[in-house]
Amino acid sequence: MKLYYIVNARIPTEKAHGFQIGKMCSEFAKAGSEVELWVPRRANDIGRDVFEFYGLERNFRIKKIFCLDFLRLPLFKKAAFYLQSFSFFLSLIFKKLDKGALIYTRNPELVWLFGLKGRKVIYDAHSWPQSKEKLFKFFLKRASAVICNSRGTEAEFEKNHFRTLVAPNGVDLGAFLIKEDEEELRKNFGLPLDRKIVMYVGHLYGWKGVDTIIEAAALSKDEKLLFVLVGGTEEDLKKYRKIMEERSLRNISLLGRKDKGLIPKFLKCADILLLPNSGKSKESKAYTSPIKMFEYLASGKPIIASDLPSLREILDERNCFFVRPDSPDQLFERINFIVNNDRAADAAAKEALESAKEYSWEKRAGKIINFLKEIR
Repeated sequence: MKLYYIVNARIPTEKAHGFQIGKMCSEFAKAGSEVELWVPRRANDIGRDVFEFYGLERNFRIKKIFCLDFLRLPLFKKAAFYLQSFSFFLSLIFKKLDKGALIYTRNPELVWLFGLKGRKVIYDAHSWPQSKEKLFKFFLKRASAVICNSRGTEAEFEKNHFRTLVAPNGVDLGAFLIKEDEEELRKNFGLPLDRKIVMYVGHLYGWKGVDTIIEAAALSKDEKLLFVLVGGTEEDLKKYRKIMEERSLRNISLLGRKDKGLIPKFLKCADILLLPNSGKSKESKAYTSPIKMFEYLASGKPIIASDLPSLREILDERNCFFVRPDSPDQLFERINFIVNNDRAADAAAKEALESAKEYSWEKRAGKIINFLKEIR
């Protein structure tokens, strides 16, 4: 099977979608497909290629498509985005693709473009839009099928009569076969050996529940607890450092973004992992399939997660501890419970590790490839 993954995105990028795109291209190739990733030719401050930055096998091709990079110009972000997208779109009109190949994309307008050319196009869906819904459905009416990251996402597409497959995100299980022990890793990362580490990994966006973590940390008087946040842009880090300084919070450590390959080792340093998504966002409640959730499971550590439908698609009372979304009090109570109940914590961690085995990237790719064979 020849597969063109065409996406209007800066690749590589620090954001999770870039890793997911690269990883799926690699896994599709491992499953026997001939894969080409087409992305716009844009300026990129990351000085490494996709394979090195994400630690991927060089088993698929990457093609940079000419476009005018308006995002580098001093324009309003929205205007710059639309101009860059239109430039990329125009370039693709004149590109030739192998006959019989499938097109795979995250961009609705590209579904319309290649569908108009009579190609079979697969849309990779991670949410349902909260605005411009009519335009979105117009672009997607030529989609051969939609791959949905969650059942919540699929429900929206099913209501609108699309052919769908649910394929949650996954995890690289091999990355968690770590030789170093926890003590050695903590020393390497400058983390204390004598404190319980409560860790969050990912971007510091509001809907991810980071403010809830900050408030829970403010409730703690236990000097043995250290809240460690791994990830975030410089702008977000500056914001939260200011909050910590104003409130004299000494039990939070902001480590900033780390290379993807180091994340499993950071997770191994943790005693508790946090997934406190906000319940105020439709994205958070219904659509998301956080990559970190699967990495948390594979780490074999106790997880505390917001009780939301999107997260309950994967998590349950056996492999994690649920809390009300946006509740610092309950989050702090649950942290204390885990710290003081080793047996419950160990049992949940063991279940988490078992659950992770069902969600490898390899299995996800295989499921999608089998579905695409039916479409061909």
